[in-house]
Amino acid sequence: MLVLVLACAAQFLVVLDVSIVTVALPSMEAQFELGAAGALWIVNAYVLVFAGLLLAGGRVADLVGHRRAFLTGATVFTVASLVGGLAPEAGVVVAARAGQGLGAAVLAPVTLTILTTTVPEGTRRHRALAVWTAVGLAGGTTGNLIGGVLTEYLSWRWVFLGNVPLGVVAVLLAVRALPPDAPPRRRDPVDVRGTLLATVGLVALTFGIVRAGTHGWNSPPTLAALGVAVAALAVFAVVERRYARVPLLPPRLLATRSVARGNVVLLLAGACLNPMWYFLTFAMQDVLRLSPLETGLGFVPYTLLTIAVGVRLTPWLMRHVAARTLIVVGAGVAAAGFGWQAGVGPGMTYAEAMLGPAVLIAVGGGLLNTPLTAVATSGVRHEDAGAASGLLNTTKQVGGALGLAAWVTVAGADLGLAFHLLAGSMLVTALAAMALPTGAGHTGRHESLGRVTDDASG
Repeated sequence: MLVLVLACAAQFLVVLDVSIVTVALPSMEAQFELGAAGALWIVNAYVLVFAGLLLAGGRVADLVGHRRAFLTGATVFTVASLVGGLAPEAGVVVAARAGQGLGAAVLAPVTLTILTTTVPEGTRRHRALAVWTAVGLAGGTTGNLIGGVLTEYLSWRWVFLGNVPLGVVAVLLAVRALPPDAPPRRRDPVDVRGTLLATVGLVALTFGIVRAGTHGWNSPPTLAALGVAVAALAVFAVVERRYARVPLLPPRLLATRSVARGNVVLLLAGACLNPMWYFLTFAMQDVLRLSPLETGLGFVPYTLLTIAVGVRLTPWLMRHVAARTLIVVGAGVAAAGFGWQAGVGPGMTYAEAMLGPAVLIAVGGGLLNTPLTAVATSGVRHEDAGAASGLLNTTKQVGGALGLAAWVTVAGADLGLAFHLLAGSMLVTALAAMALPTGAGHTGRHESLGRVTDDASG
């Protein structure tokens, strides 16, 4: 139980930090006279480092041990938060955000790794994954609310400084809750080439996608970044398969059907469920004319209902219904919600415009999140658990960035079109989910003992 609390607390801290800083950006911009471009780098410094190092961060836990990785990630994140809160100039804030991204890149995957290696596959793991997923959702909504309150009544600095006591508690709790690691595998060389290639490729890919959302896909820097990403990741694939003694991303991991296909579905789902908050924010503020605080409160029904379905209903359903079925149904229900949300217009109340679609979107997300996480991490060897977690987190981040850039480029300021695109994205997700392995993630009473073997076949 203490391990679950620790993993969820760390996940909450990482997700909270993504949204809490966004609300404080105008205050930072005003104090340091940054301008829009400078303020954007406070966001992008975190995103680029976090997304670029997630894959390496996940593998660190496999090589040095889960306890060491957790303590390292939490310490780096906490120290960077302290530096950001005390920063005398904008450059220090940007550097602190990069440091937070580095700590989070180790911390985020290891929280999932701890659960998948300490809780056996089955009902108990699904309950743990449901709570872990719900806490992540709660962190995003809570960040908007807490960020607004801290910025308005104290100072923007407290969106950083507030992490410090939480980080210290997480470190102290980890010392008590996590068992000592075995000695590091010194005989196994670190995959330096793979780490560098993956980091360069993922940072370039993230930068190219983020820039495409603001400057277009035909911008020369965008095309150059995407070209570097493709080249680096292509070389990375060759190095991992042929030359790496201890690969950063073991080829056998992608040969596991549940992992490979699960991450494809995760990419598609992330391209919809992550960007939706961006469009929902504009729908509430620009169309319904809600204040920032009212908008933050407007997200609460989405979060509460998603948590209720994901924590209470979904784990029970997973004992009776195949995970693949739940993912397909969840994506279909969410698609209906986004289609309904496309009708938002001026003069409507929150209840008229948002509440009905919120129910369908939240129920759909609550039904698919936990089984999809379970599928994408099932049939994985113990020594590859960190790599699987890093891959899962990387897929979600890249999917979210790619989806936001794509939908902003196509829809522009047309929110109706944007929500129709999100609905179409979820329908594609449902179709892709039909190709998931039948038994992966299922804990029915008559579950076959040969499921893991089936998942691990090419």
